[in-house]
Amino acid sequence: MSEVSLSVPIRIAGAPISWGVCEVPGWGFQMPAERVLGEMRSLGLTATEFGPEGFLPDDPTQKALLLNEFGLRAVGGFLPVVLHEAEHDPLPEVDRFADACQAAGAGVVVLAAVTGGDGYDVRPELVDSQWKTLLTNLDALSAHLAGRGLLAVVHPHMGTLIESDADVRRVLEGSQIALCIDTGHLVAAGADPVAITRAAPQRVGHVHLKDVDAAQAARVVAGEISFSQAVAEGLWTVLGQGSVDLGAMVEALEGAGYQGWYVLEQDVMLSQGPPAGEGPAADVRRCLQWLQDELGARA
Repeated sequence: MSEVSLSVPIRIAGAPISWGVCEVPGWGFQMPAERVLGEMRSLGLTATEFGPEGFLPDDPTQKALLLNEFGLRAVGGFLPVVLHEAEHDPLPEVDRFADACQAAGAGVVVLAAVTGGDGYDVRPELVDSQWKTLLTNLDALSAHLAGRGLLAVVHPHMGTLIESDADVRRVLEGSQIALCIDTGHLVAAGADPVAITRAAPQRVGHVHLKDVDAAQAARVVAGEISFSQAVAEGLWTVLGQGSVDLGAMVEALEGAGYQGWYVLEQDVMLSQGPPAGEGPAADVRRCLQWLQDELGARA
C-alpha cells in the first residue's frame, strides 16, 4: 500500500467517527482520543472535527491543548440538537459548543436536527408547526453563531428530521442557513448531493465526503434493517468504492468556487480495537489518497 504524502491539502480534515467514535450509546468499541489523533497525524492530516461529547476534554482550553499536542487544527464539529420542539431552547448547548470552537480556533458548527431519542433508527414525521419551529431555530442559531464569528450549517442525516431530498428542499426554501453536504447520507436517503450542490452552490458551507453501499442503503430505506445494523455491516465504503458519484461531486464544488472543508467521514462500528495502523487508519488512508488524487487532477 502506498504511503500518503504528508503534504495534505489544508482543506482536508479527519473525523473521529471514521475511527468508530460516536455519540450513540452502545455504538461499538470506542477508541481513545490519543490513538485516534495520533493515527490522524501519522496519515498527514492536520485538521479534525471534534467528535462526540466526552471524546476530547470538556473544558474548551484543554480540548484545544490536546489537539495542539498532536499538531491538529480544529475544524468544529457535529452537534446533535433538538430543534423542532417549541418548548426546548437549543441555545445553551449550542453556545457551549461555540465556546469550544472559539477556544480551539474552529469555525464550523454542524447542526443535526435529531429526534430527541437515542440513535438514528427511528424517525418521526413532523407536522407543519414543528417544521416552522425547526426552521425558525435554524435561522436564529445561524445568525447567533455568525455574531460569534462561526459558520452554522445543517447536516441532512439518516434518522434525523432532515434526511430526504424533500427535507433538504424545505430547508432551502424556508430558511437561510448553509448546508453541510454529506454525500453518503444524502445518497442513502435517495437524494442527489450533486444536483443539490449545482442548484444552490451558494448554500454549501461544509462537506462530509462518504461513499455508500447502495444495496445496504436500500435495505435501510425499505425497513429491512436498522441504520445502526447497516453501519455495522459496512454501509459506508472507502471513497471510490461505492455508489456515490464523488468525482462529479468534487467537480461541482470546485467549479462553484467552494472554499470550505472536505471532511473524510466513513462512519464505522467496531467490535474491538484493531492493530495499530490497521482498520480505520488503513481505510482513511485510502480515502485520503483518493481525494488527493481527485483534487490534484483538477488543480
